[in-house]
Amino acid sequence: MADGLSGTFTTKPTVGEMNKPEFNATPIQADRGFRIINQLHVNRERERALLIAGLLASPAHIEPKYFYDELGCTLYAAICQLDEYYPTRTERAIFQQYRSEISAKIAEHGRCGTFVDLGAGDCVKAMSWLPHIQPKRYLAVDIAGPSLATALANMATEFPETEMVGLVTDFSLELVIPAGLLLERTTLFYPGSSIGNFTPANATQFLVQMRRHTKGGGLLIGVDAKKDKRRLDAAYADALGVTAAFNLNALRHINRVIGTDFVEAQWRHVGAYNEPLGRVEMYLESIIGQNVIIDGHARGYANGERIHSENSYKYTQAEFASMLREAGFSNISVWTDSEQAFWVFYAS
Repeated sequence: MADGLSGTFTTKPTVGEMNKPEFNATPIQADRGFRIINQLHVNRERERALLIAGLLASPAHIEPKYFYDELGCTLYAAICQLDEYYPTRTERAIFQQYRSEISAKIAEHGRCGTFVDLGAGDCVKAMSWLPHIQPKRYLAVDIAGPSLATALANMATEFPETEMVGLVTDFSLELVIPAGLLLERTTLFYPGSSIGNFTPANATQFLVQMRRHTKGGGLLIGVDAKKDKRRLDAAYADALGVTAAFNLNALRHINRVIGTDFVEAQWRHVGAYNEPLGRVEMYLESIIGQNVIIDGHARGYANGERIHSENSYKYTQAEFASMLREAGFSNISVWTDSEQAFWVFYAS
């Protein structure tokens, strides 16, 4: 779990977005000072087949995107308010403390060209940067088109000097941004430690894709740090059980999407730091021997058998800086909090 997260999936679709027909790929010109461009192409049969294959596999697994139906998004927002879950507030504090210094890096030679907000959601995090870097164009990228439209309509009146554009797409497999949207000195913004949901190899590949879009600018990214196992375990298995509800809710969502008959009460949440692998692992663990109907067939799950639902990799400063260099970045700057619990990198 990462703030603004994914797994191999980097945005938070609602159940409505996941079950609606595909977006029309034709650009839509809005009449409130912004425009939305849809390039979302979803092969729903393939998505269904992949989900079924993962549930039938041994070990079983699902993609983290199935956390984020309407209830899942609400539960995730609650997680971000928990005492145990430090990433959101720690990143926010770093941004606030070093705003001027980071802004100077982004807009080193004047105004930023395009400020690309990956997994923008409600665009709240980006809004705090716009007065300081004054980009010519703000490009909000997310899978949820209606959410982007609502956010951009509000921002267009508040920032009339910045062109507002929304790009509806799924960048989980490949980051594709129409070249005409990227002005010189483009900055990509990827906050919330979502990069941790990728394996290190896939994260490096994604960093390469981001670097190719910078056009003389750079990347501003949040990264969770390796730390004491007890603190990480608590962050992903909180005392109130909010994270457990968040994980178990994926089963309800899957029932609606493909007609399975998972019973949440027959599963429990497991979330813990695997120190040798440098990642938090989340699972749904069966608490009895049971059969679940998947695509018309009974799939047996033994008592204690798990469905892997998410990884969240953590990095030392040196490890992530090395990944940035491997991806072709240089001129790397980093900011952190007093406990070095979270990193904010800017690389150009």
